Amino acid sequence: MRTLVVGPSWIGDAVLSHSLIQRLVQLDPGGSVDVLAPAWALPIYRRMPEVRQAIALPFGHGDLELGKRRAFARSLAPYDRAVVLPNSWKSALVPWHAAIPVRTGYRGEMRYGLLNDLRALDERALPLIVERYAALAQPAGEALRRPVPRPRLAADAASAAQTLRRLGLASDRPAAAFAPGAEYGPAKRWPARHFATLARTLGGRGWQVWLLGSGADAPIAASIREAAGEACVDLAGRTSLDEAIDLLASAAQVVTNDSGLMHVAAALDRPTAALFGSSSPEFTPPLSPRARVLSLRLACSPCFARVCPLGHTDCLEKLDPRAVLEAMEENAS
Repeated sequence: MRTLVVGPSWIGDAVLSHSLIQRLVQLDPGGSVDVLAPAWALPIYRRMPEVRQAIALPFGHGDLELGKRRAFARSLAPYDRAVVLPNSWKSALVPWHAAIPVRTGYRGEMRYGLLNDLRALDERALPLIVERYAALAQPAGEALRRPVPRPRLAADAASAAQTLRRLGLASDRPAAAFAPGAEYGPAKRWPARHFATLARTLGGRGWQVWLLGSGADAPIAASIREAAGEACVDLAGRTSLDEAIDLLASAAQVVTNDSGLMHVAAALDRPTAALFGSSSPEFTPPLSPRARVLSLRLACSPCFARVCPLGHTDCLEKLDPRAVLEAMEENAS
């Protein structure tokens, strides 16, 4: 079987889709799996050995461009089936225009006809995103086969060494990678002053601290760098996603909000302190035995809000840096 997976737009969800891809290969060892995804997600899929080809979807998030989608679909190689992970109507157009015989996905935004293997999602039976993805590899109606394979990304030692050299980072001292951003909103971000306190403590112990993130994370990274001083190297917006993966793979420890980089760190099997505020580790946990989830589990959380509806964000404000340091020390033992 030649399978095309239409991947999600979020970095974390792209990582979690590796469980589906592994399950597809398990069920059809002689087949092939290609992935169609936004260009910014392709570095994730190129780190998955089971993916034969990662193909860039040449359309922006809000673009419809029906004629161009039809032409692009007809330029693709033939496939026997497609598995569509996003729930949008647009995400199902390319497999339909490409006349892929079997088109699998969950019921979503007016997808009747576009998908001909349409599944109903039982959220109680499949509480985790990774389980929902993996179930689409199996025949309709079949109970999910557990355990689900954990997402794993391949580290590249040569590429990591080159990234360290380009950025002028030392390779002879332990490094902690901080991922202080969370695109969803401030209710998922541990306060900058807490990151800075932890950075100063680690710096005093001889550690490097790398601040990672996109250009959108530059303001919070700059705040941490200003408060922590020489303890931090601010790399937010200065690396590609491939380079961020290299740095996470090189780090001795990772401290991260519930974000895409959290899932990358877990898939690289790095010791990770994962900080949860408004979101829930019951839904999108870091899937690694080396990850420690820190959540105060207050009565008001998880609220899944972008901004704290109570105005205090106590779920993160009251998460003390000493607790995070203790989790890191336990991970190192």
